[in-house]
Amino acid sequence: MNKLIRFLTLTFACGVPAVLSGQGQGLPTSQPALVTIVREQVKVGRAADHARIEAGWPAAFGRANSPDYYLAMVSLTGTPEAWYIIPAASNAAYGEQMKRYAGDAATTAELDRLARADAEVLEGTRTIQAMARPDLRRGAYPDLSKQRFWEISVVRVRPGHEADWDAGVKAYLAASDRAASGNQFRTYEVTTGMTTPTYIIFASVADYAEFDRIFADGMKTFQSANPAEQATIQKFGAEGLLSWENNRFRLDPKQSYVSRETRATDPAFWGTMPAATRAPARRP
Repeated sequence: MNKLIRFLTLTFACGVPAVLSGQGQGLPTSQPALVTIVREQVKVGRAADHARIEAGWPAAFGRANSPDYYLAMVSLTGTPEAWYIIPAASNAAYGEQMKRYAGDAATTAELDRLARADAEVLEGTRTIQAMARPDLRRGAYPDLSKQRFWEISVVRVRPGHEADWDAGVKAYLAASDRAASGNQFRTYEVTTGMTTPTYIIFASVADYAEFDRIFADGMKTFQSANPAEQATIQKFGAEGLLSWENNRFRLDPKQSYVSRETRATDPAFWGTMPAATRAPARRP
C-alpha cells in the first residue's frame, strides 16, 4: 500500500468514542461515520506474494504497539483485489491521526520498504473516502470479529438522480420490513477518490452458506414490494442507474491488524498479536 496512507489513516481507535473503538476490541460496534478504503489491484498470479508482503504491515504495527486497527479483504469474484477498510469518527479525527504519526521515522522506514515490495506485485491502487448513510442501512450492526465474508456493491448513479436513488433504497427497505427479511447492510456515499455520485454497500456473513439465505430473502423482498414501491425502484433502475457491480470478499486475518481482545475471540482464526520489540511512537 501507499507508504503513509495506511499508517496515517488506520488510526480510528485513538481518541474516538468507545462505540467506534469497540470498547477495547479496536473494531467498530456501530456504523462508523467515515471510512477510507484502499483498493489494491493485484497482478495475476501474484496473490500469494502480495499476501506475504502485506502481512508485514500488521507486524510493523504490532512491533510499534500501535492501536491503529483495520480489516483486510481479498476478492473471491471480479478482478484480483485486496481492500483495506479503515473507519474514522470524523474528518477532524482523521487529520489529527495524520499529525500523530508524522514523526515516527522507524516505522515509516519499514513501511517504505514494504511499499517498494508491494509495487512489484500490484497493477495499481486507489484510495476512496466515503461517509455513512445511516438512513440507507438495514439491520443491526454485526459483530465484526465474527464476520468472515463480505458482499460489496459499488453503485454508480446518474448525476442529478440522487433523490431517485434515495427513494429506491427506502422503497426497498420498506418492502424488506414487510417481508421480515433477515438481510442487513450498511451504505456509504463516496466523497473523494472516484467519480460521484457513487455509493458502496457492505453486507457481511459469518459463514458463506448464509449467502443462500440472503438471496432467498432478497427475492421475498421484491415479491413483497407494493405497486408504489415497485414503481419507485423501477424508476431509479430505468432513469438513475449507471452501473451496479456486486463482488464477494474473504476476510484475510493475516493481512488485517486487530487488537489482542479481538484475537482472543477466535485465536485459531486471528493468530497472535505481533510482539512489540521497541517503544511506541511518542505521542503529542
